[in-house]
Amino acid sequence: MEIIGPGSQTDLSETPSYSGLLKAIRAGQVKELKLLPRTDQVLVQFKDGSESRVAVFSNDQQILRSAEAARVPLSVSNTNDASSSGLLVNLFLGILLISLLVLLLKRSASVAQKALGFGRSQARLQPEGSINVRFEDVAGIDEAKAELQEVVTFLKEPERFTAVGARIPRGVLLVGPPGTGKTLLARAIAGEADVPFFSISASEFVEMFVGVGASRVRDLFRQAKAKAPCIIFIDEIDAVGRQRGAGIGGGNDEREQTLNQLLTEMDGFEDNSGVILLAATNRSDVLDSALLRPGRFDRQIMVELPDRRGREAILGVHARTRPLGDDVSLPLWARRTPGFSGADLANLINEAAILTARRERLFIDEQAMNDALERVTMGLGAKPLQDSAKKRLIAYHEVGHALLTTLLPAADNLDKVTLLPRAGGIGGFARTTPDEEILDSGLISKAYLRARLVVAMGGRAAEIVVFGDAEVTQGASGDLQMVSQIAREMVTRYGFSMLGPMALEQEGGEVFLGRDWTRPEHSYSNNTATQIDAVVQQIARDALKQAIDLLTPRRPLMDALVEALIEQETLDEISFNKIVQAHEKDFSPQQPLAQCSPHPQR
Repeated sequence: MEIIGPGSQTDLSETPSYSGLLKAIRAGQVKELKLLPRTDQVLVQFKDGSESRVAVFSNDQQILRSAEAARVPLSVSNTNDASSSGLLVNLFLGILLISLLVLLLKRSASVAQKALGFGRSQARLQPEGSINVRFEDVAGIDEAKAELQEVVTFLKEPERFTAVGARIPRGVLLVGPPGTGKTLLARAIAGEADVPFFSISASEFVEMFVGVGASRVRDLFRQAKAKAPCIIFIDEIDAVGRQRGAGIGGGNDEREQTLNQLLTEMDGFEDNSGVILLAATNRSDVLDSALLRPGRFDRQIMVELPDRRGREAILGVHARTRPLGDDVSLPLWARRTPGFSGADLANLINEAAILTARRERLFIDEQAMNDALERVTMGLGAKPLQDSAKKRLIAYHEVGHALLTTLLPAADNLDKVTLLPRAGGIGGFARTTPDEEILDSGLISKAYLRARLVVAMGGRAAEIVVFGDAEVTQGASGDLQMVSQIAREMVTRYGFSMLGPMALEQEGGEVFLGRDWTRPEHSYSNNTATQIDAVVQQIARDALKQAIDLLTPRRPLMDALVEALIEQETLDEISFNKIVQAHEKDFSPQQPLAQCSPHPQR
């Protein structure tokens, strides 16, 4: 670019070139130069006031010499953008560092706070008035509620008892199978008495650090005394209340330290302090004797499985909030669910409600209840079997069980027999309901056990009668396990054998490491063990023989039942008994009919 004179300065400043810049410097047209090293540019300020940027070489010496020769001021400067970017980066790094330091300080403070509160009780406190459960919400265990009504009176009106010198019980132990409502009953006591309720699981006392459990027990009772009158509820107390001295070297472990502190705190109660300890367990046999003595747990209340009236009441409680159809009879379902706990019945109603919602119906009908019962007892349903040899074999197997149930007067009642498979490989099943009198009394007769053995062998016996001994399957494996267990209990626990009225074994329980380390496994000799095995085997053989003897002359009846079962896939008790009674009219076995007559309608 050529520079002619001052009149062209404006044009030069608009689009200057490197060579034009050098000429302008020599011509004296440049007032000042600013070198920008980061962008390899020079900012040119002309004498007429205009400015422009010109690209230069890195470390350009030519510009320096030209500016020096023409005496043009030259300065070196960074751009404002670069300075701002650097400032922002530094500011961001500073904020990030400060944030990390604050986070570390907070975590350190939290850890320190947890360490200081490690020995504090983990009990959940529900203040008075916050528990809505009442005795009317707990059904089926009227005897236990009557016993606990006094506890409510102790808490609400202690002066009635202190006036005559009575002492408020320090501890109440609820003992019963799982699902019978022990925890719900404890909450109902607090709700009726309208007092604070401390609840904790016994396993929460025990930690891996020595002394933590004892510290938590002390803190729990300290809080409870400050809230008196109140209730402390410890669930599954056997987690810390097992017998002491059961470990190797004396058993001086953390669990026993916690138990010792619990015993001390219960002894340390002041008379009529207004603090009552409730505890629940289903293993009272493993609790330490010092925990069960009067003065600690003054009362032990058995919370048993409900009877038929209790089950009906429980079903009524759960039916309050669920729309039942007119075809659902609670008394009938109470009869069909012997041995069910309160939790089992609640699960039954809930499963029926889920099935009803899935089927988009408004009311829980009888079919939903039936499907729910099978789901909770037998598992989820599977794809129905196609007509095949396997389906017919399963039909004969299940008919063998069901037919013997109707032929033996001492056996359980038949509920239904079906070929609809269930999840887990169950191709079909014959469901029975135990006699209510046996469940209520708890007395099991020898005839009842022998009938159970014969019925259990019915599937294997039917396969032998129909298909021959060489064609039997492994389908009776579960039945054989039950037969072995019942037969061994008859011999070793109940004295129902030729070995005589002796209890050779006790009910199975856990072995306490250390205390029972050197105790022999059995209390009888090897010769007696051999005799036990022989008697058990003979009882099983006799049950199979009796099943075969009953089914062999009734082969036509079995065929008719199998055809009906394959056609309908499910036969209830009434339909099954109609077919049996129709064939039994003309049946004249060699043995008296009195031994194998069908069940009367119960």
